[in-house]
Amino acid sequence: MSGHSKWNNIQGRKNAQDAKRGKIFQKISREIYMAVKSGGPEPNINPSLRMVMDKAKSNNMPNDNVERAIKKGSTTGENENYDEVIYEGYGPKGTAVLVHTLTDNLNRTGTNVRVAFNKNGGSMGEKGSVSYMFDRKGYIAIEREGLEVDEDTMLMSVLEAGGDEMETSDEVFEIYTDPSDLPDVRDALEKEGYTLAQAEVTMIPQTMVQLPEDKKTLFNQMIDKLEEDDDVTEVFHNAEL
Repeated sequence: MSGHSKWNNIQGRKNAQDAKRGKIFQKISREIYMAVKSGGPEPNINPSLRMVMDKAKSNNMPNDNVERAIKKGSTTGENENYDEVIYEGYGPKGTAVLVHTLTDNLNRTGTNVRVAFNKNGGSMGEKGSVSYMFDRKGYIAIEREGLEVDEDTMLMSVLEAGGDEMETSDEVFEIYTDPSDLPDVRDALEKEGYTLAQAEVTMIPQTMVQLPEDKKTLFNQMIDKLEEDDDVTEVFHNAEL
């Protein structure tokens, strides 16, 4: 992962996502609903729910929205059923793209994802065609602004908390963990008083692809189209933007 900053891509798309705040809340509500359905409404004993609630917090989702989604998932008699499906494909210049979805209509979702690829210089791939290019990792970001901690001190805190690796830039400490260790590492760092800007299980590309300038607009159009789809929960890629 050396040389790759997930934070750069997070910040690079932040403004675009701010404009879609309502849609993002809707998607997270669906994820909360499913987490409650599968593991119950108590985040302390439902790690999946705790992770989605962290995601809601990092996206500034109001507590009322979170509580409504938990209540809906806890209500008996609800008949909504969703499937988690991962689509794989290629963007311009062979960039690798993973599309995570939560859908109640596989035909609709599959068609929409395919159209987003095909109309923006990409193509769908077979299962396993690009997923091997990514590692599933726990990811934590701690912004350095206002934080009076040097790199050595932070690294010691990360290792004591159970983190595997840390990368440092002028803006942020980026911490990587085994996915199963993320809740414990997150809790340990918060207990030390650190404020986490991001804490999630994510897909980290093993290598990055530099896009030529004339392909960046087309690539961003493809990612925008995918993220706008109500059934898409996450889009991961290995393009350096």
